Amino acid sequence: MEFEEYVSARGQELVRLGFTVSGDYQRAEDLAQIALMQAFRAWRKVRTADDPHNYVRRILINAYLSMTRRRSFTEAPTAELDAERTVPDPATDIVNSDDLWRSLARLSARERVVLVLRYYQDLDDHTIADLLGIKPSSVRATASRALATLRRTRQSHRVDERLS
Repeated sequence: MEFEEYVSARGQELVRLGFTVSGDYQRAEDLAQIALMQAFRAWRKVRTADDPHNYVRRILINAYLSMTRRRSFTEAPTAELDAERTVPDPATDIVNSDDLWRSLARLSARERVVLVLRYYQDLDDHTIADLLGIKPSSVRATASRALATLRRTRQSHRVDERLS
């Protein structure tokens, strides 16, 4: 597969992954661009990898995790998305839920990435572990902690609604 074919086939999927982990469309485009730029530079190596798409996904995820480590990084989920700029996808309605974004914003970057890869990208623990460079047991532990945080957030939200 040539690089141009890969971009045509998977470019929008990379933008969606970037959007799902970051919550910001412009940042998602930047992440996809960074991933594709780095993949292009190493395309001979990427093309011969066991799974070229996983290789490029890992580049994107590493770029996102690096971005979150910078001091200048601040996440501010938006209440509304510009309708012209959204990526058409049936899962977008679920992902755009304000409650979901607020809950996901409380998670660490790694916890958010693990949940996105597991439930949005539908990847197994071994694939996620390979993408993140960690052990499958760490993926399960991270997912468990993240889901527990989301449950606590949801319960406190329900209590707040009752008190209002």
